Amino acid sequence: MTTGTTPHDESSARRAVVLLSGGMDSATAAYEARERGYELYALHTSYGQRTEDRELECARRLADDLDVRAFCRVETAHLTQVGASSLTDDELAVADADLEREEIPDTYVPFRNANLLAMAVSYAEANDCEAVFIGAHSEDFSGYPDCRPAFFEAFERVVEVGTRPETKISIEAPFVEASKTDIARRGIELEVPFEHTWSCYRAEVPACGTCDSCAFRLQAFQRVGVRDPIEYAERPEYVEDGTSD
Repeated sequence: MTTGTTPHDESSARRAVVLLSGGMDSATAAYEARERGYELYALHTSYGQRTEDRELECARRLADDLDVRAFCRVETAHLTQVGASSLTDDELAVADADLEREEIPDTYVPFRNANLLAMAVSYAEANDCEAVFIGAHSEDFSGYPDCRPAFFEAFERVVEVGTRPETKISIEAPFVEASKTDIARRGIELEVPFEHTWSCYRAEVPACGTCDSCAFRLQAFQRVGVRDPIEYAERPEYVEDGTSD
């Protein structure tokens, strides 16, 4: 890819790998990383999720807009073979949204983030990057154990002991204490092209509007008073009083 009108100074530019799923969280994390001055290496993984083609399409469009230095796509079937998630097992239906659920939902892919971060750290170390960005946030870790702040802190310690002595790679989860609404608001500030992102668990087009991921996304946009630019089969109102906060 071209580097735009201002060439990168390879001797001084800070480099980061961003896990770019194609969703709004990872997209906002990527634009946040760019805002912080990092030259980006995008890593996208396809692991048999229902909407993998749509996610890849979105990730590539975002990578073009971000003018990333490199785009690496990794196809891995092992998470599908492991199973136990409605995202990868066709015999398990994706449930309708339950925004008050306290138990771990069946959309949880067992230990997925450890798998993804391991690949991202390999990619980062191979390209002399000093950070790995991931878009996990607080409404994720309320349901997914591998999205908790303690998980990322522990993984950073694994990176420290499992890479070359001179390698220094931080795990950056800039929205780990934030809500989906905070991410939508920050993405709008960063001019993230949300029309090129995808969050639906069920469908590649249009988004269903009624799975957990669609519900949290729609609620976030409704709270900030901005219409979500992607197409939905249904667009329920997820803000109780019908107003933004």
